[in-house]
Amino acid sequence: MGKPTGFLEFQRQSETYEPVDKRLKDYREFVHHLNDAEAKIQGARCMDCGIPFCNNGCPVNNIIPDWNDLVYRGKWRAAIEVLHSTNNFPEFTSRICPAPCEAACTLNIPQTPVGIKSIERAIIDKAGENGWVLPQPPTRKTGKKVAVVGSGPAGLAAAQQLARTGHDVTVFEKNERIGGLLRYGIPDFKLDKRLIDWRMAQMKAEGVHFVTNTLVTKTALPKGIANDAKKVVTPAELNKQFDAVILSGGAEHPRDLPVPGRELDGVHFALEFLIPQNKEVHGGKKNPISAKGKHVLVIGGGDTGSDCVGTSNRHGAASVTQIELMPRPPEQENGALTWPYWPLKLRTSSSHEEGAARDWSIGTKAFIGENGTLKAVKAVRLEWKDGKMTEVPGSEFEIRADLVFLAMGFVSPVGGILDAFGVDKDGRGNVKADTESAQAYATNVPKVFAAGDMRRGQSLVVWAIREGRQAARAVDEFLMGSSTLPR
Repeated sequence: MGKPTGFLEFQRQSETYEPVDKRLKDYREFVHHLNDAEAKIQGARCMDCGIPFCNNGCPVNNIIPDWNDLVYRGKWRAAIEVLHSTNNFPEFTSRICPAPCEAACTLNIPQTPVGIKSIERAIIDKAGENGWVLPQPPTRKTGKKVAVVGSGPAGLAAAQQLARTGHDVTVFEKNERIGGLLRYGIPDFKLDKRLIDWRMAQMKAEGVHFVTNTLVTKTALPKGIANDAKKVVTPAELNKQFDAVILSGGAEHPRDLPVPGRELDGVHFALEFLIPQNKEVHGGKKNPISAKGKHVLVIGGGDTGSDCVGTSNRHGAASVTQIELMPRPPEQENGALTWPYWPLKLRTSSSHEEGAARDWSIGTKAFIGENGTLKAVKAVRLEWKDGKMTEVPGSEFEIRADLVFLAMGFVSPVGGILDAFGVDKDGRGNVKADTESAQAYATNVPKVFAAGDMRRGQSLVVWAIREGRQAARAVDEFLMGSSTLPR
């Protein structure tokens, strides 16, 4: 694929960023996609490797060598058709997916993978600029009605697939606007929300109906979970009105840190900071949590923690520190041992590059306050051996902190919603449903299906899209007896 000798002639080329001092002044995207010539060179580097491990490294099984070759040959419109054949929303994945496809690239053995993610973004951005992303309304209607609960990537993918095959699809979202954590959890500097609105316009033209501010249960939601609902729809009402229901909400229940001082003013779940900020950026009320001039500590080393770092820097924090319970990963993986699988290695995000002190193998002992307000965090260094951690004697220390953001992941979906539907749960509190049998994505409750984080637990946007697409096929087969939708 591409140029036969391209991988020998050309070097990997990355997208360019706005300078840090400039991009910290606002919340706009700051990554510039490859131009046509740059994308062609990256496409040329795709080897005729015989077995394209990148296809299986990608959860939606993108046909990567084919669209790399098409970009190399300047056939951009054909490239977006191939890309869309497996991925409903490449504008999302090309921005926020960590690119397991590149880890699986044969050129990643010498640690110079093809810039697959950057080519994907160049394709979808060019398609958008040229008006090639058009509605695909069904040629016939089936008369079947499907409710999709949750408007994140799993729900949107399922809804689009089902609408295109002729079903009447209604998406229910408890918050004010569609997109789930794509809309509210991911900062605009990583994902411009106009892209969600752009895709929604396409889906509306395809017949998808969106209902916002509507909670599908009467159960009160736990602390830390956003909820703008003004209306309530019960599971019984959905079961009566629709022929099938897909539960596709997120794993929204955040992992807490119940140590002394947790109640102090200044200790927050990450989304209590990120969601109001996203709303403020789009004309909502001012974020009640300000990091300006404050010493910020982020506990948790994943993407959500990185988003807290980037947002705190844009607020003008006095300092930002991020700590992680696990030991520091190696700077570079041993490709001979890990390829083509996703490797454990040190990952530095653009937010880290904007300014943050990072430390690993740190345990949090207590939050220290004065007059009910956070002042510092008592921590201890940890030693890891054979997968077990122990505290290093005499290593306790304090970290100055006016704000702490808990970004330690999410443990499960909201249990009350699942209980209201009466679906069985697995040992982690997710919806119990398999993905491979004749009853794929079906729950124990008749005509109720589940996909995405609500079924598999906290995961990547690309996994959510995969599950949404596969659940759509399962629902179509359930309603019609067979399906022409791709799996």
